[in-house]
Amino acid sequence: MFETTREYMEKLGLPKGDLDNLPTSGKTFPDGAHYRLEVPTVNSAEALKALMETSAQLGITINRVDETYGCFRHTLEELQEMAAVAKEYKVELNISIGPRATYDTSATRLSTQGVRIGYRLRGMEQVLRAAEDVKRIAEVGIRGVLVYDEGMLWVLNNMRKDGLLPKNMHFKLSAHCGHGNPASFKVLEMLGADSINPVRDLTLPMMAALRAATPLPLDIHTDNPPGSGGFIRVYEAPEIVRVASPVHLKCGNSVLGGHGELTSAKDGVNLAKQAAIVKEMMNRYFPEAIQSTAGTPDMAIPE
Repeated sequence: MFETTREYMEKLGLPKGDLDNLPTSGKTFPDGAHYRLEVPTVNSAEALKALMETSAQLGITINRVDETYGCFRHTLEELQEMAAVAKEYKVELNISIGPRATYDTSATRLSTQGVRIGYRLRGMEQVLRAAEDVKRIAEVGIRGVLVYDEGMLWVLNNMRKDGLLPKNMHFKLSAHCGHGNPASFKVLEMLGADSINPVRDLTLPMMAALRAATPLPLDIHTDNPPGSGGFIRVYEAPEIVRVASPVHLKCGNSVLGGHGELTSAKDGVNLAKQAAIVKEMMNRYFPEAIQSTAGTPDMAIPE
């Protein structure tokens, strides 16, 4: 079916369809690794410190953490403390842009249909405020930014090119943007994304099709809190890495209630334990897959 259209998609550099044969990716991070462990919703310095201390005790390496509360909801001192902990443990740190629809005066986003605008920005003033948020992130030495809006991604990429932001800033596109197909990923790559988080519930053939469309790292959830589906797919982690590497395996969130909440030291401990389960599955079922070590040069480690 659809052979003419499938052939045209191939001319555009897209796969002809979802890859049900699940081909092995063969692609890696610059250091030759197939995967990294990423823990999102680490929304306080105390949670970050507890996560890293517990991970060290469990003998696992956390390569990347994501703050999802919003930069403008933290004091400079809090941001500096998070940066210091991340620098100490040589872990990549992404801070989320604060201004977004969920924090704005929008009533539309609260409606049944309007919720689909997600975390995108409303109006030019919010774009300006988001740009200021990223400049604030850069000022404290943090080099990873969690982006929720495609237009904002384009703006930030131009700011990076033009020297308004450090050249080594990394832009990670959030799952809250709602992207899940190869054509969208092509566009996001052109807009300046350094890694892309697809929607959380894609099948393995869909992930394989994404990998066929872009060389960028994919940030894929192995578990989620009830607020975004509540699924736990740790047994799929080895196959996710095989078909979609290089992959950031996003793990830990199933111990929380949602993505935008403040997290405590106790949460940090539980996040680490959930990440350890994912690492166990990788060691057990795909031991030949290589994980990056801490402090790999291309990671956005605070300066």
